[in-house]
Amino acid sequence: MKIIATYTIKGGVGKTATTVNLAFLAAASGYKTLVWDLDPQAASSYYFRIKPKIKGGSKELIAGKTELDPLIKGTDFDNLHLLPADFSFRNLDLVLDAGKKPTQRLQKLLQPLEKEYDFIFLDCPPSISLLSEAVFAAADVVLSPVIPTTLSLRTLEQLKSFISESKLKKLKLLPFFSMVDGRKKLHISLMEEMQAQHPEILSARIPCSSEIEQMGIKRMPLGGYATKGRAIEAYQQLWQEVLPHLQSHQQK
Repeated sequence: MKIIATYTIKGGVGKTATTVNLAFLAAASGYKTLVWDLDPQAASSYYFRIKPKIKGGSKELIAGKTELDPLIKGTDFDNLHLLPADFSFRNLDLVLDAGKKPTQRLQKLLQPLEKEYDFIFLDCPPSISLLSEAVFAAADVVLSPVIPTTLSLRTLEQLKSFISESKLKKLKLLPFFSMVDGRKKLHISLMEEMQAQHPEILSARIPCSSEIEQMGIKRMPLGGYATKGRAIEAYQQLWQEVLPHLQSHQQK
């Protein structure tokens, strides 16, 4: 079982769309896949047409009074399950802080699922917080979407510094460009500049596309209602770039 956290400090950069589409691609390839929607805004839950509600809320879940397995819901797609969000997740930092070893709590909750899933995707709220630390402790890989703007470059540098200062040596950070507008010269020049400064940025570029915006209307991953297009091809390329990192991590 490998855990992939889709995470960014800055919101509105295509984080949830990436989680949903990569999880769909993983499941379509035959991998047993789970998405855990940790964001109280519950966008992943919305895309999968599942009510964002957890019995007992975040307090009982983090306290260990509720196991994850009974809370998991099936989706409309084979091999793909969802652990929905709950509005009480807005208090996850406080709930974690009230318990022992808070940064290890998510990892402990996920361990019983090890034999059930090949991949678990964590759709994380945008922030640097105690929840972030718990996510980083649990994850094998952090996927971080970056819009080609100076502010996004700044948040990427902040994230890299935080991971370095936290001494998370086993955690693999994989940034990639998101919401790219190829018609904008500024986007093109900034991507070249950022790629030179941060060679770990993946080559896949997720476009700013109406195809992706349609996900909110269709309430499903791109692959659920379309078979081709720039956006689908970009997510396929991204998944093919991410997969070897997960496999090499497993070999270690």
